[in-house]
Amino acid sequence: MTTRTSFDPQAFRAALGTFTTGVTIITTRDADGAPVGVTANSFNSVSLNPPLVLWSLAKSARSLPAFSSNPFFNVHVLAAAQEGLSGRFASQGTDKFDGIELDEGISNAPLLPQCTARFQCHTAFSYDGGDHVIYVGEVRAFDRSEQPPLVYQGGQYALAARRPREELRLASPPPPECSYTEDLLGYLLGRSHYQMLHLLRRMLSGHSLDEGSFFVLSVLCIRDKLTLEEINAFVGYTGIDATEQAMEALEARRFVARERVRREIRYVLTADGREVVLRQIALAKAQEEDLADKLGAGDVMALKLLLKRLVASTDPGLPDLWAPR
Repeated sequence: MTTRTSFDPQAFRAALGTFTTGVTIITTRDADGAPVGVTANSFNSVSLNPPLVLWSLAKSARSLPAFSSNPFFNVHVLAAAQEGLSGRFASQGTDKFDGIELDEGISNAPLLPQCTARFQCHTAFSYDGGDHVIYVGEVRAFDRSEQPPLVYQGGQYALAARRPREELRLASPPPPECSYTEDLLGYLLGRSHYQMLHLLRRMLSGHSLDEGSFFVLSVLCIRDKLTLEEINAFVGYTGIDATEQAMEALEARRFVARERVRREIRYVLTADGREVVLRQIALAKAQEEDLADKLGAGDVMALKLLLKRLVASTDPGLPDLWAPR
């Protein structure tokens, strides 16, 4: 680590960026009653008794007169799904409130819906803070939800995942004469995969489907009229091959049908096939909701994001099932 004594504003900004914060939108109304809002990550708590919070606004901001003249402002801690809203309120020259149905608050300050938390405040003090003005607000009302918060770190949006305290062993020591531990990523991915697969097999067994049939029908539910070779391109990563015999079995059950297109045999999903696969997907979603109840919605969202990054970084060139045709 290099200690800097000469003050470089860009390096200072980068160093500050290592501090992970939430993302907020602060709103008020100007002297004409027009709504005003800015994205800020300078929000922080000050006191519980009395309930005080603070945030800061650049002296160069166009919205400074509105926040200086109106004694009321609202702080919205954004949920992870509101990244687009954060970007909208961070930009200039657009109607930031267009299409937003505001909730009713205790003051005239706009109150945005569907946030992780909201604090309705009255300005208690304001201070000079270099190139910013620091506003300290007394919280007059607040509410919160269970939605995971949006996080900002190192100049990028992020998701927060809870670190377990005592319920899990962390960084367990390797057994004697072995470097293989439960913290090995391959072990964790493999075990979680097979445990989820065990639940999937139990789910499918009640509907007389094996996992290979489920994968084939799921692919055809997303992309229809595929050749056997194309189906295998999409399911090959599972280690399961869709054979002509397997397709004949699905055809016999009236889950798929054959079409001859330019001398090629292509498979389409029938109404019965669509019904059975949608039923299985509904069960899989119920299984995911059960997992979300155990992990928490924020951890599930963070897990999905990390898995998508892992899939993208290790992709050997598999075709994208969801890419537009």
